This record gives sequence, structure tokens and C-alpha cells, in this order.
Amino acid sequence: MNPSEVALVTGAGSGIGKATAKMFADRGYGVVAVDLTPESLAWTAGEPDPSRYVTIAGSVTSESVNKEAVAAAVESFGRLDVSILNAGITGSRPWNEDGAIDALRRILDVNVVGVAIGINEAAAVMKKQGGGVILPTCSTSGLRGDPGSWAYNASKAAVINLVRAAALDLGPFGIRINGVAPGPTETGLTVRLNEMPELKRAMVNRIPLGRWGQPEDLAEVFYFLASPAASFITGDTIFCDGGISANAGHFALPERSR
Repeated sequence: MNPSEVALVTGAGSGIGKATAKMFADRGYGVVAVDLTPESLAWTAGEPDPSRYVTIAGSVTSESVNKEAVAAAVESFGRLDVSILNAGITGSRPWNEDGAIDALRRILDVNVVGVAIGINEAAAVMKKQGGGVILPTCSTSGLRGDPGSWAYNASKAAVINLVRAAALDLGPFGIRINGVAPGPTETGLTVRLNEMPELKRAMVNRIPLGRWGQPEDLAEVFYFLASPAASFITGDTIFCDGGISANAGHFALPERSR
């Protein structure tokens, strides 16, 4: 099976990555799905057309895993049009806690270095093809600080500026690169907040649209940015966050109409 367009998606085992991989496959793409373990990618075997998927298990911090994923796109489908660098972790620790700096290094390794490796490997193939699209997952947490999340905040701020800088270098090769920044979204990274209903309600109250995002909301933004409709957009980060990044936080939001 040789689809006309091919996408690579990291962090495809769950949440935003899984929803994005499914959407691209359902809309005709060949998809290379990357996640840490074969078990987390087993869902692809139950899809209506499993032949649209190739799975690669491993860490995005590994150059060899990134090379393998890009090579799988070319070998299985003949090309690589879109690389969605979605894999990421949280895990900031309090400043004075043992292991805080080790946690920072781990978060930067996955969230920043892993993205940089992914950009580098995808761009190598896309330059030969005459173009392509690279879409890292950023975060509203890259704009401002969150209590107790200093390492994660730093990593996502770095990705937003990495997107800008990479766009300058890759544009002459016909490669567009844009970030997609979720706000609070129902994923495996946020499921722990289900055990803190008061905190979750307080977060919802700061979102103008009055709800958390769903993984499919983000998948649609990735799909748009990968499409010809976004052909003159590069170096930007699109915030898909229900308006939370528009809120300075000084005052309570107006009461929502029901």
C-alpha cells in the first residue's frame, strides 16, 4: 500500500498522539506510529486498515530510534510528508528536593533534545524530497509559569523558540515547521487530576470555553497545519486551548451562559 501522503507521529501510544495518528490514517495517510513499547502501539492492529500503520518502539531521545522511524516511512510508504513530534513528559520536582536537577535533565532530554533530533532526521529526508511539514507539540505552559512545574515550563518554552529558529533554517528547503500548543487536555499526562476534582474545576473556570480539550481537538489542528490550507504558515505556534492563554488571570471570567 502506497498512500499519496505519509505522516510520522511520536507519542502515538495514547492521548493526543494516538488521536492524531488515527485521524491521519483515517483520512488516507500512511502512518509511522512511534511510542516507547510495542504494547502501547498494539491498538493499530485493531484499526479498520492496519496496513496504513507501521509501528516503531523506542525512546525519542535515541538518534537511532528517530533514524529508524524516518527510514520506516521511506521504506514502507516511499516518502515522509509530515513529522508530528508529540512525545513528551512531565515530572518537575521541587527546587530543593533530591533529584530535582536530574528530573530537569530528563525532561529536557525528552521534550527538547528529542524534538531537535526528530527535526534533524525528518528534515534530512524532506530536503531531498523538496519539502515537508514538521509539527512539534508545544504547550501553553511554555508561555508562562505554573506552580511546581518549573522544569516542564522551561522545556516547553524552549520548544516554542526552537520552532521559530528551525523555521528560518528550513524554510529555504520548502520545509514548514509550526508548533501546536494544547491547554488542559484529557490525556494520560493529566489523568491524575481526576483525583483532584476541586483543582480540575478551578482550571475549567479559567478556560473561556468552559471545558478541557479532547485529543481530537488537537489532532484537527495538526491536520490543518499539515495541509495545503496552511502553506504560508511557518515558525508559528498555534494555541488550541479554549482561550486559556488569552486570560491574564487577574479577574474571574464572566459567568458562562448555559
